[in-house]
Amino acid sequence: MGKEVKTNAMRMLERAKVNYTSHEYPHEEGQAVDGAHVAQLTGQDPAKVFKTLVTQGADRNYYVFVVPVLAELDLKKAAKSVGVKSVAMIHVADINKVTGYIRGGCSPVGMKKQFATVFDESCLAQPTILVSGGRIGTQIECTPADLVKVTRGKTAAITAENA
Repeated sequence: MGKEVKTNAMRMLERAKVNYTSHEYPHEEGQAVDGAHVAQLTGQDPAKVFKTLVTQGADRNYYVFVVPVLAELDLKKAAKSVGVKSVAMIHVADINKVTGYIRGGCSPVGMKKQFATVFDESCLAQPTILVSGGRIGTQIECTPADLVKVTRGKTAAITAENA
């Protein structure tokens, strides 16, 4: 196989001098793969694999939340973590327009614009976590601290209990 095609997320991590490992997984072209399946395909503990969710706040700004693939985002906790009255998931059709990524390949790193980003605090219990590498079929693994730093993010309790 030829040399790896770098995604915007990978280029941003390299510019920030962040060490990461790229993981590829099989998929059908253009078909999003759910997070639990991604964990299985990459041979990872689902607690280490995180999904990127994009919301819009009551203030009309966009907010990015990164949670374990088996967890559910608690919209009230998410809104509180960014200091707005409420947040709602954006429509799938708007993901590309807002982030520059497609559903199933949305990375918290390297979006078109830098949005307020919050990682679920459970990421701190893991030595490394995996997030989308910026395209379907690619995950990037690095330390939670590096991901938080490169996204200028923070951590908070943002998942629903017993999801």
